[in-house]
Amino acid sequence: MKIVLLSGGSGKRLWPLSNDSRSKQFLKVLKDPAGRPESMIQRVWRQLGDAGLQDHAYVATGKSQVEILYGQLGSDVRLIAEPSRRDTFPAIALAATHLYAMEGVSLTETVVVMPVDPYVDGRFFAELAKLERALDASGADLALVGVQPTYPSEKYGYIVPGSGVAGEDGRDGKTAGAHEGGEEPFVTVRGFREKPAKEEAERMIAEGALWNCGVFAFKLDFLINILIAHELPIQHEEMARRYEALPKISFDYEVVEKANRIAAVRYAGDWKDLGTWNTLTEEISEPLTGKGTISAQTRGAHVINELDVPIAVLGLSDVIVAASPDGILVADKALSPMVKDLLKSADQRPMYEERRWGRYRVLDYAVYPDGREVLTKRITIAAGRNLSYQYHSLRDEVWTVMAGSGTFVLNGKISSVAAGDVIRIPKESMHSVRAEQDLEIIEVQSGTLLIEEDIVRLELVWGDIMELCETQEGSI
Repeated sequence: MKIVLLSGGSGKRLWPLSNDSRSKQFLKVLKDPAGRPESMIQRVWRQLGDAGLQDHAYVATGKSQVEILYGQLGSDVRLIAEPSRRDTFPAIALAATHLYAMEGVSLTETVVVMPVDPYVDGRFFAELAKLERALDASGADLALVGVQPTYPSEKYGYIVPGSGVAGEDGRDGKTAGAHEGGEEPFVTVRGFREKPAKEEAERMIAEGALWNCGVFAFKLDFLINILIAHELPIQHEEMARRYEALPKISFDYEVVEKANRIAAVRYAGDWKDLGTWNTLTEEISEPLTGKGTISAQTRGAHVINELDVPIAVLGLSDVIVAASPDGILVADKALSPMVKDLLKSADQRPMYEERRWGRYRVLDYAVYPDGREVLTKRITIAAGRNLSYQYHSLRDEVWTVMAGSGTFVLNGKISSVAAGDVIRIPKESMHSVRAEQDLEIIEVQSGTLLIEEDIVRLELVWGDIMELCETQEGSI
């Protein structure tokens, strides 16, 4: 069994902490068993490890999230990066071609696809094997995980089970019936219902409907055959090359709704979608994170502050106050799901990002009358990590080392850096730095166009950078 975690999202529902590069799954607002800050994806990755499944797991993601994934999960995580953002069908198709063509996975292998951020207990991952058994026992094209509802939610989608006997074809082409043989029962699926009214949800639950948590499985040959039928590539490199030409369509529309036979396995444990501030704060143990004060007259409020200035909340109840370099949100928790619609026309570069080497925060940005742009960042490089060996074509940089120490490389020449050093890096200059102790640097960029894409990476690994420097010195 192989597991593909889908990591995407535009970063608007948990604004201002989330942005286009730091989606909700990367926010370190939960706690691990030792009480340390933990993001949703770190929690899921830890749970996969506890279940012995990490070696079978891959993360399908966009290019903008590669750095933060390496930073949070480590350099050994297996990533399948989309060349551009499309939708779930292209993303899963790309992952399937990677497993088939790059990993040599058997066509009979079961592939489990799931969101990267479900909030579940560890037992959930141990039960994923039920999906494989349901596929084998039912002969279905797809097997889904259905969560046993605990209340008639109007926010979730529902899996509608069939009636009759297993294997009896349903009129809607999804197969009707139920199967209770063996130790792993499954139900066959008659259809789906999205976000029903409370009364309808109550009726469906009484008839055995399950919450659709977005976790499903198929045999690899099922999807490879779909790609062949659509005259799409099954070789990974060719799929990546043609990726931007693929239609933006969801896996549900392109595959699930057209599948002839679908089975579902029942999960009776805890499951939540922490996709909005009102649901996320239910799982945040402390009402105050960061600098601030909450008055005794305040009830049910949460303050999450990433800024260096304090926030005080007096007398407001059931509110979320979230502050980051990207902005400040003050909202009634019940209305907080509307923040995505409120900001749908907003267009701002991310002011905070995490990378594999550490993090940075934008302190200031200015455009002068002559067209020159100046961007100031506060960069933190974790001890033992390094920037790539890189150069920029459109900007000059000045670094002021505020704290820590490390090894700096400029055009093949190696030197030590420490607090108080000022380094000038002209455009087209190849440079890198490795932190011996946590390095804090104030970086001032200046040029006519300051964009994150203005970077050419020559090497990523420090040992490879040192070898390249030796070659450069020898060629002088």
